[in-house]
Amino acid sequence: MPSVTVKLYSVFFKLLLKHRLQNRIQSQPDDSDPFGVTSRPEESVAAVNPSFVDGVATKDIHIDPFTSLSVRIFLPESALSPPEPDPKSQPQPRPRARIPSRAADLNGNSQGNQPSRRHSYGTPTAAARDDPGKPPNLEESSQLSLGRRNSFGSSATDPHNAKLNGNHFRGFGNDAESLSLRSSDGGGLPYRGYSPLMGNARKLPVMLQFHGGGWVSGSNDSVVNDVFCRRMAKLCDVIVVAVGYRLAPENKYPAAFEDGMKVLNWLAKQANLAECSKSMGSSRGVTTESKKSDLHRNIVDTFGAQMVEPWLAAHGDLSRCVLLGVSCGANIADYVARKAVEAGRLLDPIKVVAQVLLYPFFMGSVPTHSEIKLANSYFYDKDTCLLAWKLFLPEEEFSLDHPAANPLIPGRGPPLKLMPPTLTVVAEHDWMRDRAIAYSEELRKVNVDAPVYDYKDAVHEFATLDMLIKAPQAQACAEDIAIWVKKYISFRGHEFSY
Repeated sequence: MPSVTVKLYSVFFKLLLKHRLQNRIQSQPDDSDPFGVTSRPEESVAAVNPSFVDGVATKDIHIDPFTSLSVRIFLPESALSPPEPDPKSQPQPRPRARIPSRAADLNGNSQGNQPSRRHSYGTPTAAARDDPGKPPNLEESSQLSLGRRNSFGSSATDPHNAKLNGNHFRGFGNDAESLSLRSSDGGGLPYRGYSPLMGNARKLPVMLQFHGGGWVSGSNDSVVNDVFCRRMAKLCDVIVVAVGYRLAPENKYPAAFEDGMKVLNWLAKQANLAECSKSMGSSRGVTTESKKSDLHRNIVDTFGAQMVEPWLAAHGDLSRCVLLGVSCGANIADYVARKAVEAGRLLDPIKVVAQVLLYPFFMGSVPTHSEIKLANSYFYDKDTCLLAWKLFLPEEEFSLDHPAANPLIPGRGPPLKLMPPTLTVVAEHDWMRDRAIAYSEELRKVNVDAPVYDYKDAVHEFATLDMLIKAPQAQACAEDIAIWVKKYISFRGHEFSY
């Protein structure tokens, strides 16, 4: 059973949430506000911090001049490592055994401490330590049982590893004087803050994250979402782009879904602008790297503002894009995945390689077993969810079998067999769990990789409310997600050594 802390917090949470929802039903605007809101005054907001606090730097970007749509970018400190070798290149011959030196590798670990590097599938085996290029024995890595916490060694994304090679970030400046990061072997790694040098940037996959909150609350810059996104950025070694979509009742369906697609199109535009900027810089015959980096900034809008987002241009690899949705954000992620499948090559170079649905906010007119048994469950019960859907769906479209609510109705989008690999996370005491499991089963019927991770004694939002309820399953869930995601964001043939 959940702890006493979870039970008490759940009671106060539901009372407060129902009171706020009922007030919004009574005072909801007659007409939709096109600009909208993306956060509520009662939300505790985490300020942006570009100084790599806890190993992750953040900044906010307002990406749509006509609405309040914004994103918060979480850049892990591992992005400051030198570029990784091309996985397509020929492997180098294995050197003979020699005395371990103290020189630091790309991850900040000394060569004499290689066994401490974490593999995607748990602790490195003896065979993996002897031959890093050989995949570990899957039998020895069978600890990935459903809902079980996996043990990890030191990670390349651990903020403490950055200290081993002397990388200290000294802020973000727009001046032409580049900052210098020194590794332990004396080599300089120039980094220009908001204008990083392209040649010294490590490319990371991009994870597009949609927060929860029942359509009417939550934000991408809230304290709880900030903590969760930082954890995912470090564990998965990805750039997390948290979406601040418009909330109901100011903006009803399909505003939040449209915002999800706007961000995906914006990411594709950023990738194409970065390539154009790079080609413009190289076409002028400039020889020095510093001058080339300056020429990467000359695509501007009509007001003279830079259009290329430098963090994504220098560090983002959008050919490895993952969607992650929390609660109602999972509904948005699934919608965006469907639209990405329909768009096909129109979204190039973006490729959605996987999606993660954390306790999705699915409902339906015919109740499932869990919807009957757990109707009065923790945090989000049936009555609360009905109020949230009434605020989100237009009055004339309100139905629990609406395409936004029920993933199992026919004619909802492209064939399920075209959907990307989908990991579904459910909690034992979540009343919406059965419909999420049923959707995962439908995906598996058409041979889509769609596992379900079921966490015992867990409640809805257990992984994202960790800083409040201190759920022991939260860290285990994040680690399990990282292991599964890395199968699809790792380069082909390097899945076990990412």
